[in-house]
Amino acid sequence: MSWQSYAAVLFDLDGVLTPTVDIHRRAWSQLFADVFTGTGVAPYTDDDYARLVDGRPRYDGVRAVLASRGLSLPEGTPDDPPGARTVCGLGNRKDAAFRQQLGLGLAPYPGSLRFLDAAQQAGLSVAVVSGSRNAREVLDAAGLTGRFAVIVDGLVASQMQLAGKPRPDTFLEAAAELCVRPDDAVVIEDALGGVEAGRAGGFGLVIGVDRGSGRAALLEHGADMVVADLAELLGGTHD
Repeated sequence: MSWQSYAAVLFDLDGVLTPTVDIHRRAWSQLFADVFTGTGVAPYTDDDYARLVDGRPRYDGVRAVLASRGLSLPEGTPDDPPGARTVCGLGNRKDAAFRQQLGLGLAPYPGSLRFLDAAQQAGLSVAVVSGSRNAREVLDAAGLTGRFAVIVDGLVASQMQLAGKPRPDTFLEAAAELCVRPDDAVVIEDALGGVEAGRAGGFGLVIGVDRGSGRAALLEHGADMVVADLAELLGGTHD
């Protein structure tokens, strides 16, 4: 990694810094297994997660999966209970399942932690950019909250009316808060929509971390390079 070429690193959270992507996958699968029962539509799969859910704000993910099956529900409001048959109600049900599993404990990826240490030791500013409304809880559980001066998550995006990934708005906001230009910043993402957002925002380098989306797909959607683990960039090899 050529640290002197950049001023900041913008990290996605789930699947980049922490293995919460596995918790998210289980929670989404549980949700749509229930929702699709008796409807006659194709069952929810991990491919749906990669294409329609990963990296997107929660309610956007609900809408996208429903639309992929030709289904729709009333929008509802963020205050809807998890049992409500609305977009927000389903999103809140998924959130409840995620929070329950998050309580079992969490540790960051060791390679990502080493990369974060190296970036900060090299003097780069760092931020977390996540579509999740639970980003701060995840960072707290992983012991990482104090490492980031800027956190642009789903709550911030909602408050500021920023479009979620694959739009670049949240990454651009993080760069602005760090007072760096997009072309001086690195975006690190594991989601197809995330690398697409990095490309759309004109960032200096977009690194894809392959946690299941696939190297070819990450490159096609906007990654400049793909690694299986960020530790590969600390003197190792990468694609």
